[in-house]
Amino acid sequence: MRRLDFIFFDAGGGHRSAATALKLVIERQGWPWQVRLVNLQEVLDPLDIFGKYTGLRVQDLYNHILKKGWTLGATKLARILQALIRFRHDAEVQLLKEFWQKEPPDLVVSLIPNFNRAIHEGAHAASPRTPVVTILTDLADFPPHFWIERESQYLICGTDRAVEQAYSFGHSPERVFRTSGMILHPRYYERIDGDRGEGRRALGLDPNLPTGVVLFGGQGSWAMSRILDRLDRSGLNLQLILICGHNEALARALSGRTTRLRKFVVGFTTDVPYYMHLSDFFIGKPGPGSISEALAMNLPVILERNAFTLPQERYNADWVREREVGLVVPSFRQIDRAVARLLEPGTFERLRRNAAAIENQAVFEIPAILRRVMESSV
Repeated sequence: MRRLDFIFFDAGGGHRSAATALKLVIERQGWPWQVRLVNLQEVLDPLDIFGKYTGLRVQDLYNHILKKGWTLGATKLARILQALIRFRHDAEVQLLKEFWQKEPPDLVVSLIPNFNRAIHEGAHAASPRTPVVTILTDLADFPPHFWIERESQYLICGTDRAVEQAYSFGHSPERVFRTSGMILHPRYYERIDGDRGEGRRALGLDPNLPTGVVLFGGQGSWAMSRILDRLDRSGLNLQLILICGHNEALARALSGRTTRLRKFVVGFTTDVPYYMHLSDFFIGKPGPGSISEALAMNLPVILERNAFTLPQERYNADWVREREVGLVVPSFRQIDRAVARLLEPGTFERLRRNAAAIENQAVFEIPAILRRVMESSV
């Protein structure tokens, strides 16, 4: 039985989610492979001086920044982090080499950015014939040294833009694979039975009002509080489902607030597809996972793009504009106007139709690609 190592970390949550979803599909499709999920943070913990003295890992610091919304200047912070990774490169490669020498896999699959040069060199130092695949879980790269490196890696890309970037780095077409989108959990493809009106009523909502789902990833964001305030004061006739993720303080604050709008507040949940099923549109940050999930549920999206937007997510907002599947605002201070525009019958019908036309089957396409890579490397 062939062994595959999927590399992830918990900075942001989307990388673990993608690895877990792909592993589940491989098992359901019956591929004769053993998939091991490898948290890179744990492999490289001996180099985490910050965590040693503070008890806070780098991935935890990143998630705290997301939760607080301290993302202004994130481009500079990303470049500082990349410089630190390059400074520790040789030590990272050595740790990865030692890790893979114990149990050499038949394929290494990276679902994370920033470390792919070290992953490639570490895997090949341990086992020169082991191929390395990088699956971009962003709609595009944020060069240099983010997703795509010049090493002889295989690349799986979910957009034409990412494919073009791979070619520009000198990668040949036989090493670059195009999927139909981002990895989503299989639950987003499962049929949801039951009347939407009854489902809304069970949450204390009006079965007939336009319903928006507000989601800012697994860490939540206090921007959700400001969005609720502005829509509550707007006079618009709608209601909201607010999903706060692991941000328990935010969930308590929103739940305890008296508002004109009807609302349902929930913390971390695996029932996001169900809440999206009950909704008509999506409001959130331009994360590739959240956008793809909303579109899989045929929801037009409203996103914010400005200096606070993470640099690797800015193209996502551009892509939404290009595909005409939602609205992008420079600030959520304009959320009331954006929602009013979205709910105009002609606009809503056009955006929803475009969203429904997106056919993303990436999670089901990738296992066959991984097989091709292993067969070509024998």
